[in-house]
Amino acid sequence: MRIDIISCAPALLESPFAHSIVKRAIDKGLVEINLHDLHKFPINKHGQIDDYPFGGGGGMVLRAEPLAACIRQLQATVAYDHVLFMTPDGKRFSQDMANQFSLCGNLLIVCGHYKGIDQRIRDLFITMDVSIGDYVLTGGELAAGVVVDAIVRLLPGAISDEVSALTDSFQDGLLGAPVYTRPAEWEGMLVPEVLTSGDTPKIEAWRFDKQVEKTTRLRPDLLQ
Repeated sequence: MRIDIISCAPALLESPFAHSIVKRAIDKGLVEINLHDLHKFPINKHGQIDDYPFGGGGGMVLRAEPLAACIRQLQATVAYDHVLFMTPDGKRFSQDMANQFSLCGNLLIVCGHYKGIDQRIRDLFITMDVSIGDYVLTGGELAAGVVVDAIVRLLPGAISDEVSALTDSFQDGLLGAPVYTRPAEWEGMLVPEVLTSGDTPKIEAWRFDKQVEKTTRLRPDLLQ
């Protein structure tokens, strides 16, 4: 899988991709992640990539020319399954979307900054607007990092125990069941006896009941 990310602050993503599961997936050759600095596509000798919004108002807007130049350069050699734009007004990112994106061969992610990007770029190039929540960040870099992490951990071989990914919260529309590890007794609190019974059908039934109970209590909207 190949993931290209366009950003005017790519350094924000260097650390998240240099550690843990994403780093191991890169080292195994499961995913190639490329960061593209928008400042390499300025509109003038002063390095300008943004401008004031038409109609007034606060903030700055990333101009169309640098973004179009970068996107077109990449599209000249790569056929993307999706061109995503990270934005608060996009479709809410979900585990189902992560599953779908993990099946793609090539993804291009555009990170906004300041007040956003020129709408004409969204109209011309973007295939899906994606949001990680109803709040505003300084830019789309951290949001892109979240999306990439969620996708990469689903790639076969990215994590040693692939069953773990399949039993994550939201994979089956429910929150995850409580989990415990050694010691079986800690500060007077005991691990549920069923989990140490070795009876797999009973354990699976217990986990399912706890998933439904937890989801009903914390996220009843998922049950709808």
